[in-house]
Amino acid sequence: MQLVSGPLASADASLPEVTLHVERLTLAKRLWRGTAEDGSEFGFELSSPLKHGDTFFQSATARYLVRQHPESVVEVSLELAPSAAAGIGWAVGNLHLELQAEPTRLLAPDEPAVRQLLDRLKVPFTQTTAIFRPGRFARGQQPTHDLGPSHQH
Repeated sequence: MQLVSGPLASADASLPEVTLHVERLTLAKRLWRGTAEDGSEFGFELSSPLKHGDTFFQSATARYLVRQHPESVVEVSLELAPSAAAGIGWAVGNLHLELQAEPTRLLAPDEPAVRQLLDRLKVPFTQTTAIFRPGRFARGQQPTHDLGPSHQH
């Protein structure tokens, strides 16, 4: 078994990829074990969790990447007012559930409470599968404004 302490700083992109598939909750951990597609076993003792797509090991013949399993989610199109998107985010968070925001959509776990909430708010949604990475929020191309020296309130 190979011991892994973090992602590789650089990898040889010409080497074939070998994947180690994991669930989102495992990927969020710092201590875990996994087996790659080729049967290679790895022990992970990480200072911070790996991310979907990270290369974590390389041999003379292959580079090893971690891939998160897609999971059931509900998708809300962001073809709506920003205030509506903020309200949906608040409502999902008020259920103590996680949310992922992308430039064109919001993703939340496909759970009955989320579907009922969206139905009650009359928000159209689609059930689908995706790599769910909660806490990831879209960054718009908005200009930054210099507000001068910070003031404590």
